[in-house]
Amino acid sequence: MPIEIRPEPARQPEVEELLRLSDEFAFALYPAESCYLLDVSELERPGVTVFVARVDGRALGIAALVADGTGDAGGSEDASLPRAELKRMFVHEDARGQGLARRLLGAIESAAEEARIVELRLETGPLQHAAIALYERSGYVRIPNFGAYADDPWSVCYAKSLAVPTR
Repeated sequence: MPIEIRPEPARQPEVEELLRLSDEFAFALYPAESCYLLDVSELERPGVTVFVARVDGRALGIAALVADGTGDAGGSEDASLPRAELKRMFVHEDARGQGLARRLLGAIESAAEEARIVELRLETGPLQHAAIALYERSGYVRIPNFGAYADDPWSVCYAKSLAVPTR
């Protein structure tokens, strides 16, 4: 079962289907005003890189790396510390429990480090226990809700400091 993870355009049928399934998943758990979902046009903006995980050629996972100032989080509190946000992390139910989310997260972190991002932040919901467990196992620590999530009781935010390669 060859797994390939790489940046791809958001505007393609398989990715759009994963986004639709991700939307359904989120709206089944949380009120609409607490679902901070970037759509295809937002995923096509400068500063956003969409990663697609393919298993035997089939798109089964997605995640986006969003540079500061392009997502819901707004800009960094300290502009000298480049941050990015992980958005739209989703794995199709057919591929859950196989380590695909962990590999997607690793690809996002590697890309962020290569881009000299010093901190990767994310928002998830308190009912997404598997996601929270993955983030905590991967070294993410709970932080105060930030940006658009600041006052949302349905938001749980995490961050991880990254090892920026020296040049």
